Amino acid sequence: MTKTFGEYVRSRREELRLTDPSYSVRQVAYRIGVQPAYLSSVERGLQSPPSEEKIRLLARELNEDPDVLLAMAGKVSADLLEVIRTRPKLFARLIRELKHQPDRTIDHVTRQVRDGDW
Repeated sequence: MTKTFGEYVRSRREELRLTDPSYSVRQVAYRIGVQPAYLSSVERGLQSPPSEEKIRLLARELNEDPDVLLAMAGKVSADLLEVIRTRPKLFARLIRELKHQPDRTIDHVTRQVRDGDW
């Protein structure tokens, strides 16, 4: 079963708390600039995920990839959204074509684009 954004954040935070007590809800909430009750509600799925800015801070706190947490929250980072907005039809087609491809194929395409190896 796939975890929700809140379940994932909570499990990751609790995992880190096993070796570092500074990963309590209260202390993590303080470090990312939200109320502990709000973070607790997000973790329990009672509140929607926070803003992109807060998710990025949370990702840094939890040593997670911000794009992964944003995707789990049903969001796309502002920089990616801007890229898509420049050529929406092309990027929509590209994403739809790649959605069923294995990771290795997507990695291969990414390397080719990055290295200019066409």
